[in-house]
Amino acid sequence: MNDDLQNEIERIRKVSQDADCLATEQQVAQAFDKMALAITERLKDKLPVVYCVMNGGMFATAELLKRLNFPLEVDYLHATRYRRKTEAGDLHWRVEPEVAMKGRSVLIIDDLLDEGATLAAIIDHCHAEGVKEVSCAVLVDKQHNRKAQQGFTADFTGLAVEDRYLFGCGMDYQGYLRNLPAIYAPKGL
Repeated sequence: MNDDLQNEIERIRKVSQDADCLATEQQVAQAFDKMALAITERLKDKLPVVYCVMNGGMFATAELLKRLNFPLEVDYLHATRYRRKTEAGDLHWRVEPEVAMKGRSVLIIDDLLDEGATLAAIIDHCHAEGVKEVSCAVLVDKQHNRKAQQGFTADFTGLAVEDRYLFGCGMDYQGYLRNLPAIYAPKGL
């Protein structure tokens, strides 16, 4: 293994080891259970299309799908503002969904509601495509007053977390650590 790769591994391990745990694996599992019950109640008889927002929403989508025991269709889309950075930029569409959403009930699943600009743009896209209804589910809602649209909230939220940079449960630290089963914040961010 070359020195650059070894240094990167050690740097990321240190960030992970030194981080503050904001939600344990058990708290995350309970949040997904609660969300799944609410989603089931609302969408169980509507044959919804579930869209995973990549990459962050992959973890939340997998966890929720295991808990949603009713007929549904699954697809993904990829819109991002972070591009492997810790600060957001302009919205960038990498992949638009393939499953038609016109006239359908749609559920958008993502990892995090921070300012909400990305999620709001995705919801606007769904409306422009002629959905019957659209709702969104996020594992985490960051608690602050910088939402892109006043009063913007997700329809289904697992956890309210303090306003810090987060990783784990689909959220990444510079492209790494999405796979961790709890939610962390690095020291100093």
